[in-house]
Amino acid sequence: MTPRVALTIAGSDSGGGAGLQADLKAFAAHGVFGTSAVTAVTAQNTTAVLGVVAMDPSFVVAQIDAVLTDLSVAAVKTGMLATPETIAAVAEIARHRSFPNLVVDPVLVSSTGHPLLGEGGVEAYLERLIPRATVLTPNLREAAVLCGVDVASLDSTDAMAACAEQLRALGATWVVVKGGHLSRLEHAENDDALRSSPDVVAGPRGISVLQATRVPTANDHGTGCSLSASIAAGLALGRDPLSAIEEAKAYVGRALLGASGWRLGAGHGPIDHFGWTPAPDAIGRGAPS
Repeated sequence: MTPRVALTIAGSDSGGGAGLQADLKAFAAHGVFGTSAVTAVTAQNTTAVLGVVAMDPSFVVAQIDAVLTDLSVAAVKTGMLATPETIAAVAEIARHRSFPNLVVDPVLVSSTGHPLLGEGGVEAYLERLIPRATVLTPNLREAAVLCGVDVASLDSTDAMAACAEQLRALGATWVVVKGGHLSRLEHAENDDALRSSPDVVAGPRGISVLQATRVPTANDHGTGCSLSASIAAGLALGRDPLSAIEEAKAYVGRALLGASGWRLGAGHGPIDHFGWTPAPDAIGRGAPS
């Protein structure tokens, strides 16, 4: 059977753990043929982003056009877009061509705090791209920036749900506010917060809270990229959005467990996209960050 096709529009991670490299691995793990448009090239490893060179938006468009005019793309995901001009260009293509199953992962900063988006980028997301999204997947820091609140205020699933609904009001059909950083907030001091990692999903049928057992590991580089790519893969395969989100969360949890004992690099290592290290089924619903 000819495989379904998904397109990632994202930056390159020279360390191989995040960005379009993680996206393509996640696509492949789900049996989906991955294509890509490179938005930026980064010099990074498991410890830091050392440099970023953004592609000219016109060449990003050329890559997207090359894929769309030849291949039947069933889902598209965006990752690091690097500049407001590239966000606007991608949004314009989405407006004219109606990207099927668009998953927007609003990459604003790296996990080490390195800015990955130029001035005006947040506004470009809010006004141009988020309204085109089938699924939007911000982590807590990104959700706080997009909602214009302090991240410390997103200290409960109720607060996360309110932020998700605020973002959904912009036009995204589904919003997933990821709770992987919840236990790191000042207000999350109880044992339950340290053991769990809830993701809050806002959609046409209301709010769902997807609970999971937190995986104690430093190898969590690329979890956000992998989650959004997995959602896109599920949509490409015909899953309904909530099922695709649930299955993607379970997949990333298994990948975190599988890589929990790896020693790749001196910082936050990658996850186990291909199940090289089998994870216990009993704890198979781990949590992305």
